[in-house]
Amino acid sequence: MNLGKWLCIALLVCLGLGCHPAPAQAHGFQTSYLELREQPSGQVDVVWKTPSAMSFGDEGLSSPMTISPVFPSHCTTVTVPKVMGTPTTRVTRWTLDCGKNGLAEETIAFPGLLQSSLEVLLRVEWADGHSQTTMVPTGEETFVIPEKTTVFAVGQTYLKLGVEHIFSGIDHLLFVLGLVLIVGPSWRLVKTITAFTLAHSITLGAATLGLVNVPQAPVEAVIALSILFLASELAHSRQGKPGLTEQYPWLVALTFGLLHGFGFAGALAEVGLPPQDIPPALLFFNVGVELGQLAFVLVVVAVMESLKRFGPEQYPRWLGWVPTYSIGILASFWCFQRVAAFWG
Repeated sequence: MNLGKWLCIALLVCLGLGCHPAPAQAHGFQTSYLELREQPSGQVDVVWKTPSAMSFGDEGLSSPMTISPVFPSHCTTVTVPKVMGTPTTRVTRWTLDCGKNGLAEETIAFPGLLQSSLEVLLRVEWADGHSQTTMVPTGEETFVIPEKTTVFAVGQTYLKLGVEHIFSGIDHLLFVLGLVLIVGPSWRLVKTITAFTLAHSITLGAATLGLVNVPQAPVEAVIALSILFLASELAHSRQGKPGLTEQYPWLVALTFGLLHGFGFAGALAEVGLPPQDIPPALLFFNVGVELGQLAFVLVVVAVMESLKRFGPEQYPRWLGWVPTYSIGILASFWCFQRVAAFWG
C-alpha cells in the first residue's frame, strides 16, 4: 500500500473520531471529578462526576460507572445518593457526616481506578472558606486529602490540566492545523501562532476572573464556524486564490484567538480556581495549554517537512484536498451539533 493510501486512511480515522457523539460543550475534561464541600456542622456535600459508559470506549477495563470513592469509616451517609446523567457524563450527589474528625489528612480510596485508566481531579472547599484543587497521582488508588496545598502543587495540577485540555480539544487543534497548512513552516507562522496565543490568553484571563461573561453555548458554535472559515480559506489557497488568512494570518489568528479563549475559560470553569491561589493556577493552566499547542505545531511542521522529501510526484493530486475536506466536514458537523444544542 503506497504512502498516499496510508495518509488517507489515517485522516478518515481522525474524521471518524471527531464525529463520535459528543456534547456540544466540547471542552470538558475526560477525567473523573470529585468535589467535596465541607459545612460548619461537619457534614460534607459530595459531587462525583465520571464519564458514562457511552463515552468510555476502553472495553475490557473497569467501567467508570462502577468506580466510586470510599471515604473513611467515621464518615456516614446522610442522604441517599441521587444520580443524574447525560450521554457522556454520570453525576452522583450525596451528603456525608464526618463529625469532628472531618476529612483533612484523611484517606479516600478509589477501588478499580488502576484498571479503568481514568484520572481523578479532586476539589475541596473547606468550612473556613479556603479551597484547593489537586490531581490524584497516576498509579494510585488511595489519596490523603491535604489540609493545605503549596503553590508548587497548585501549579503542577493546573499545568497538567492545561496540557490535557488542549490535547482533548480537537476543535482547537484543527484550527491551529488550518493555520499551519495555510501559512506553512515560516517566520510568518511563528508570528501567527504568537498572535493566537496572546489573544486567547487575554480572553481566558478576562473570562476566568469574571471581567467578561459570555454564554458558553454560542461560543462553542462560533468556534466551529471559525474552523469552517479556515477550511474555506484553505480551499481557496489550494486553488491559487489567496484569502484573508493567507494575506493577514496574524489578524485572523488574533481575532479568532479571542473567541477560542472563551472556550478555554469554559473548561477551566468546570474545575474552578482555588481562591487563595488564582494567579498561579491561571498562569500554569495557560502555560500548559501553550506547551501542548507548541508540541502539536512542532509535530505538524515535522510531518510536513518529512513529506516534502518524498516529492510531490509521489502523491495523487486529490490527496492534497483530503485535509481541507476533512476539516470542513468536521467543522460543519460541529456547527449543526452545537446549534441544535440550543434547543436540546
